[in-house]
Amino acid sequence: MASVPQIDLDNLTTSPTADEALEAWYKRNPPLADTDANPWDVSRAELYSKDLWRKPFAEMREKAPINKITGGVHGDFWNVTTYKPIQHVEALPDIYSSDVSHGGITIADPEFGDDFQLPMFIAMDRPKHTGQRRTVAPAFTPTEMQRMEKEIRQRTAEVLDSLPWGEKFDWVDKVSIELTTGMLAILFGFPWEDRRLLTYWSDWAGDVELSVAEDLTEQRQQILYEMGAYFTRLWNERVDAEPTPDLISMMIHSEHMRDMDPMEFMGNLVLLIVGGNDTTRNTMSGVAFGLSQFPEEREKLQQNPDLIPNAVQEIIRWQTPLAHMRRTALEDHDLFGNQIKKGDKVVLWYISANRDEEVFPEADKIKVDRENARRHLAFGYGIHRCVGARLAELQIRILLEEMHKRRMQVNPTGKHRRVHACFVHGFRELEVELSKY
Repeated sequence: MASVPQIDLDNLTTSPTADEALEAWYKRNPPLADTDANPWDVSRAELYSKDLWRKPFAEMREKAPINKITGGVHGDFWNVTTYKPIQHVEALPDIYSSDVSHGGITIADPEFGDDFQLPMFIAMDRPKHTGQRRTVAPAFTPTEMQRMEKEIRQRTAEVLDSLPWGEKFDWVDKVSIELTTGMLAILFGFPWEDRRLLTYWSDWAGDVELSVAEDLTEQRQQILYEMGAYFTRLWNERVDAEPTPDLISMMIHSEHMRDMDPMEFMGNLVLLIVGGNDTTRNTMSGVAFGLSQFPEEREKLQQNPDLIPNAVQEIIRWQTPLAHMRRTALEDHDLFGNQIKKGDKVVLWYISANRDEEVFPEADKIKVDRENARRHLAFGYGIHRCVGARLAELQIRILLEEMHKRRMQVNPTGKHRRVHACFVHGFRELEVELSKY
């Protein structure tokens, strides 16, 4: 493993967080009110932080499920908003590329420049994608899920038992972040006392809005170098050791990943950290917030715990923790009558497809017994379907089961703050109180 720039690992800082840095940047550079903004430019972050995204997507699904935006916040792109065409695009990876060399997987174009590219297997095309995905896939097999279930349940129980009853607290910090960050630490064999670094790095790596704040690029790059240096130390400590089940060891002992250059190593770390942290974290917050919005469904689940596995799928569908994935056309293509040109940016809005009424009747509602909840597209579709989907489902199922054992009802107080972004969809803060049912 080649080295990244020299980093003082004994003096890492976690201040400011990505959220704090971006908030300060917006204060220095207040956005002008754009009265001419295209209402279908759903890349605008305020639609998600203000929870205003449902209306424009509903209009598009009804009037123009596939449409082109020109001059949007993130340039020109195609919106793909309904279920069937998203599946269709995902099933054609040789036409619609995920590779970072063509633009990658988010609506924001890579902002670091050619000298700081972060290849990761989700942002690769075949055949390289296949080999690297196969390297980490054994960490998420049904056998591995069975092996980890006891430990996940024990940790979940400890976290829930530490919560105050009848007092206000932040569910995101005390539950969602704590559980997912702890799970990542176990997966990587990461030092437990430093586990919150994983959350810090995840936010700096995964926030698409940071691409807008050009004067934060150098700071963001330095933080990602610090992440790379920390993990390189772990790599070097294990490179001559016997294989173990952690992801770093799997990479070391894989023909497809053991000779990664530093940038590719960092890219795959970003993928695994953001994929394992932000997505499950925001679904766990969706458990608390979403069920409170539909008290009859919450009561149905409380009285029928056998519905928990299905409710997991339904809450993932309803929350959709990653709003979109981006593809880039490698050739001209007719997409259901729409003429996509080579080089066009095609954005697959999972958050909209999971509200497609033709597939999910009363799609804006959580229905814990929804018959086809498992058909959601929150994990993607095709060769890039989330490799860690089983682990996410397991963590959320155990959370609901352990809440049921304690007859724990989570009651949001009304104070909450959503992620200001069009990629990661979730909560920065969610104040709640607990009660028994």
